[in-house]
Amino acid sequence: MIHEIKQLMYVNTTHGLGIALFLIDYGVQANTIWVVANEKDGIIRHYDSNQITLSINSTIDFNVQNK
Repeated sequence: MIHEIKQLMYVNTTHGLGIALFLIDYGVQANTIWVVANEKDGIIRHYDSNQITLSINSTIDFNVQNK
């Protein structure tokens, strides 16, 4: 199943800050895959759910700096 993320969601990745575009769910036997556009270089990459963290969400006043 592919889910389009329609609201702006900033995430921290191993390549820096990015914007999550899609989630790909292959079922209970595999991690969810996040499709992310990296802010620095614009390259779109795929990450397992355990490789990213939520960075900024102004709606709920959530702001974690990239570590």
